[in-house]
Amino acid sequence: MEHFNSPNHAPKRKRDEDFSFIPQTLVENGDEDGVNLSLLEALEKSQNSIEVLDLRTLKKLVLSFERRLRDNLEARLKYPDQPDKFADSEIELHDEIEKLKILAGGPELYPELVNLNTVPSILGLLSHDNIDIAIDVVGLLQDLTDEDVLEDNDEPAKILVDSLIENNALELLVQNLGRLSETDPDEMTAVYNTLATVENMVEVKPAVAELVCERTKLLRWLLSKIKVREFDGNKQYASEILAILLQNSTANQRRLGQMNGVDVVLQAVALYKSRDPRSSDEEEMVENLFDCLCCLLMPMENKERFVKAEGVELMIIITKQKKSAYGSAIRALDFAMTKYPPACERFVDVLGLKTAFAAFMGKFLILEACLSLPNMLLEFYVIIIPMSKKNKKESYQEELEERLISLIASLFGGILRGSRRERLLSKFVENECEKIDRLMELYMRYSDRVKAETERLSQLELDDLEMDEDEMYNRKLESGLYTLQLIAVILGHLWSSEHPRMRARIELLLKQQKLTKNDVRDILQEYHDNIGDLDGPEEKERAQLKIQKFIAFRVPIRLYDDNEVEASILCWGGGVCVDISAYGELPDEVMVSDVNRGMVAQKFQYEQNVPTSKCSVLI
Repeated sequence: MEHFNSPNHAPKRKRDEDFSFIPQTLVENGDEDGVNLSLLEALEKSQNSIEVLDLRTLKKLVLSFERRLRDNLEARLKYPDQPDKFADSEIELHDEIEKLKILAGGPELYPELVNLNTVPSILGLLSHDNIDIAIDVVGLLQDLTDEDVLEDNDEPAKILVDSLIENNALELLVQNLGRLSETDPDEMTAVYNTLATVENMVEVKPAVAELVCERTKLLRWLLSKIKVREFDGNKQYASEILAILLQNSTANQRRLGQMNGVDVVLQAVALYKSRDPRSSDEEEMVENLFDCLCCLLMPMENKERFVKAEGVELMIIITKQKKSAYGSAIRALDFAMTKYPPACERFVDVLGLKTAFAAFMGKFLILEACLSLPNMLLEFYVIIIPMSKKNKKESYQEELEERLISLIASLFGGILRGSRRERLLSKFVENECEKIDRLMELYMRYSDRVKAETERLSQLELDDLEMDEDEMYNRKLESGLYTLQLIAVILGHLWSSEHPRMRARIELLLKQQKLTKNDVRDILQEYHDNIGDLDGPEEKERAQLKIQKFIAFRVPIRLYDDNEVEASILCWGGGVCVDISAYGELPDEVMVSDVNRGMVAQKFQYEQNVPTSKCSVLI
């Protein structure tokens, strides 16, 4: 199931407020509370000296900034080897950059800021010899592009971001990353603010996700960051930014794959194959890394890299270790095996079937639900998945079930014959066909859910709420139709195997639920009719042919000629295979009646001069 749940990212973590700017004199020679009230009042007055933020104020701020910038550049040119000669001008320049942050309170003025041609001057300081000035600018850009600031100001935000891109902000920000040392607290904060600025720009203009990867070495920097074994906040944020850059860009997925990105991400998640994250932030980072891995597994060439790097084996090890990354490993396997037979074959070869089907049978429990069980029972009867923030969600078990169904469907689609196919099919026979029982249990649950949603949508139509067919179909997919369709596909594979025990079990279970094979066929038909052409018309036709084989259950039909001579034939869905050997010759027209399906008797033309004793005709 290659719907990338997609990775739902939480809002950016805000760093703690920094009060280090408060002068020490405020806490000396003060009152009984240790605060000098007169100095505090003076500070408040200075901060409130600009009361109204309008165009006049903007021009005043820009003019003052440009003046201090010019003074600093002239002092540095005049006294290049005498820092004391330009130190004062840099303190003043720092103050002016800090004052510009007030513009974040008036994003509607951003177009005027761009028109005043201030953006190039600001960005030029990212290359300033004094790293502290560059850090000031990074902080300013982060404030100006903050998502809270730009909310409900789409047009001004786009104008500012376009100007930043035009003036090489992406290149300058990433170049500046290279000279920041994370051993220094201020520079570590600048790293965070740089990543935050990139994220903010992507939020305003999604095309930035590919631009920044095309024009800069940000992807390499992010890879080097997640390689580090020690955890810190910026490693967590780097993993989040990497996931954002990959999630909607095939170009970035392929680009990172060519940089050995699959292997690097696998090494990063391998650190958690036998241990759990130690904090909620570290847990979020692990989820981000798996999001990156699943995004990387969208292009076919990266699936190949994943198999060669023994990614299948690593994911199976993680699931066997029963740590918090259990569900994420199942998800990664699902992405790897979708439409890629070599991954399916490797999965069977390394004994992944036992692990997958144990989970499919529901032999896993959330740890908190197991605490009352004796340790021996826990060891022998359940797979313990430790409780985590993600596991606490009610949808966790449901998501895991859906991934496992998709994985099993991929196995059937990728392994068509041979001993591997036999091993897969044998899983559905063992233990009195318990896995078919489980499959039908899931079939009924998702079928009931889809029926309820269909009835609800029908009621909306009665209430004159317009909804086209595509929207209705998407609503049903969201309610579980896609998973129901995959279950029907698996049933189709089992039935097509012609194994008598499996067929008998399926028929028995359908009968118990007052269903027939036609009910399953209807689901498959809807799936067949809605297969898209995202992968091209040839792939669409190939996928539809596979489903058509399941729709075309063999149904006996009686064939009569004009003299009412009878012969048994087989109906394959939309076609009839006519055995004419019992007749020798037949007239040009024959009558067909489908006694099992109640088809109205009709006449059809059949093909003459076929090379075998059978001919195919459409009815």
